[in-house]
Amino acid sequence: MANSLHEQLLKAGLVDEKKLKQARHASPKKKKKKGKGAATAEPAQPSAAEEARRREAERSRELNRQQKEAAERKALEAQIRQLIDAHRQDREGGDIPYNFQHGKLIRHLHVTPEQRDRLGNGRMAIVTLGDGYEVVTREGADKIAERDADRVVVCNDPEPRDKAREEDDPYAGYEIPDDLMW
Repeated sequence: MANSLHEQLLKAGLVDEKKLKQARHASPKKKKKKGKGAATAEPAQPSAAEEARRREAERSRELNRQQKEAAERKALEAQIRQLIDAHRQDREGGDIPYNFQHGKLIRHLHVTPEQRDRLGNGRMAIVTLGDGYEVVTREGADKIAERDADRVVVCNDPEPRDKAREEDDPYAGYEIPDDLMW
């Protein structure tokens, strides 16, 4: 026990001379005694350092949340792009302009006659891809709409609108004769 703790730490290489001198010359903290007046004293205000740590933690949480949202948006965009690539219809040789409204503007795509018919009866749809538009199948458009409904620009109802008229038609039960001449 001839060696003090300071000397043992120095020999072990855990501290150096400078730290030992600082430890020897450091004054012990004075302990405050609580008296009768201590019970009526106001609660201590958080120190500036604690306040700074709290603000830094809040800022860090907010940055983490923003980064997580950005990563989720990027993953969703990649999923949508992959769906469009998988369900895209080739418009090569399309010579018929198909007009549609996107926002307040009327746009058009050149499609084939078959694609125009399928767009009209709801078996195909038009979606946005970057600054352009693509023609995709109805199944692809439904999957894209699940992720981002704003990406689907044109997706017509596959059921004919005349069904509603047929249900209300008072002459629906009458059969038209084949030999009727107008």
